[in-house]
Parts: sequence; structure tokens; C-alpha cells
Amino acid sequence: MRIVFAGTPEPAVPSLRRLIASTRHEVIAVVTRPDAVAGRGRKVTRSPVGLLADEHGIPVLTPRRPSEPEFIEQLTALAPDCCPVVAYGALLPQQVLDIPRFGWINLHFSLLPAWRGAAPVQAAINAGDEITGAATFLIEAGLDTGPVFGTVTEKIDVTDTAGVLLDRLADSGARLLETTLDGVEDGTLQAVPQSTDGVSHAPKVTADAAHIRWDQPALAISRRIRAVTPAPGAWTEIDGQRLKLGPAEMVEEDLPAWTIEVRKSGVYVGTATTALRLNQVQPQGKRMMAALDWARGARLQPGAVFE
Repeated sequence: MRIVFAGTPEPAVPSLRRLIASTRHEVIAVVTRPDAVAGRGRKVTRSPVGLLADEHGIPVLTPRRPSEPEFIEQLTALAPDCCPVVAYGALLPQQVLDIPRFGWINLHFSLLPAWRGAAPVQAAINAGDEITGAATFLIEAGLDTGPVFGTVTEKIDVTDTAGVLLDRLADSGARLLETTLDGVEDGTLQAVPQSTDGVSHAPKVTADAAHIRWDQPALAISRRIRAVTPAPGAWTEIDGQRLKLGPAEMVEEDLPAWTIEVRKSGVYVGTATTALRLNQVQPQGKRMMAALDWARGARLQPGAVFE
């Protein structure tokens, strides 16, 4: 098939790379979000998907909105058979959905209808799910409501961060997406409507939602930290300064909630249940470091608390 691939961040790259290498499908163009300012240098940067397309000499379309008449004209002229999508980052109007004859097929990182929305991997970890996966489905007007072509499952390890789990799903999902396109082209694969049971939603995780409250149970805090690692990143405050947190380890220690205790064996924080031992932290304006090194440098007083 002649395909136009739509995607933006790093998790979409394995799918695009696999489709470029495919002997059955031809990537005739890529649609990605416009170049944006990123990094400490605040330089205008191409998206990971755009960079890969550039490397292979594939035309790149970067509409600010998919509803722009110029983009609709460009896509119509390309006349793709199908448009696979992985984390593109913008809603597609019906006029655009109607252009490819096989429609737009989305790779979503959850087992639909669970965790529809922008942050399914983060939501699954935060909820304590033991199993998640990826699904391919036909995009329609509703948010992640279209009929499903296929799924793959993935066990969630107790130490998985959202970044680690998403890397695995991006790889297994890329294989699923290619297989789905093969089946759609052959006419051997039919999409099945999603169940009306088990529907859940996963909105984008904001920085405010990544603010850790130490009066919650240790297990809930541990899951929340892993769910927002690496982005937007869990954080707390001390003396008015923000401190970013890496994954923490639950320990059988009793400390008052919010209280910090520094020992030779590590930095411990009290919660509503058992304590958590911090591993890596990042003070404002600095790099990630061992929590014990930070605590010694900060010269925390006995009874110090997070805010």
C-alpha cells in the first residue's frame, strides 16, 4: 500500500522505521507536528519522526492543524491508500479521515476500551494494572472509540517506569501495526467494535498531577512516581525549592508522613503507610544524583519535611 505515516514523538519511531523497511508498503510522506523549541538551549527542533523521515528522503508535512485547506489539498494529491498513526498529537477532522480508502489506522498503547486518551501507559501504571498492551483500531470521530483490528499484551513489571514500558510497547506495537496493514490490504482482517464494558480514560498528565503528596499510601506514591517518569517527572518541594524524584523503594519503616530521615543506608520519607527510600533526585537547576549525596549536600536538619 501507499501510506502516509502520522506521528511525532520517539515512541512512534519504531513503527515508522519498520514500515520504511517493509517490502509491501511504501511510505510516500510523513505527517508530524511542527518543529518546536526544545531542550536547555531552546533550539527549534524537528520531531523524532520528522528526523527519521528526513534521513530517508521522505517528504514531511507539518500542518499546525490538520484542518488547514493546504494540508487537505496536499494529502488529497498524495492519494494514500492508508494512513497509519502513532502518537501524532492532533485531532483529525472527518474530511481528512475520508481521504485514504482504507482510512486512518491508529496504534494505541493500551488494550482498548481501557485507557482511551493521551496517557494510557501512565494511567495503567498508576492504577496498578498487571497487564497492558497495544491495539490497532480504525480512527473515527470519537476519542479512541473505533473498531479494533488487533492487540498485543505486555506484563507490567513492578519496577517499570512509563518510559521503560512505553519503549517495549513501541517495539511490539510496531510489529502489530505492520501486521494490521498487511491484513487490511489482503482483506483478511476485519475490525471488531469495542466493548461497551471496561471503558476508562487516560487524560494527559500535567506537571501539577506529578506533584507528590506524602500523606498518601506508599504504594500509591511509588506507582505515581513510576507513572510520570521520565515525563513530566515526579516532584516535591523543600524550603521552597522543587526537587525532582526518581523511582522510590518501599521499605518496612514507620515515619510520620512528609518527614525526611537521612541515614547511612539512604534517604527515607514518611507516607500514610510505610516509608519510601529515595534513590535518585534532581535539585532545581542540577542533574540527577544519588539521594544520599543530595541530602548530605543540603545539610538537612533533623525533622526536615517535604512541602
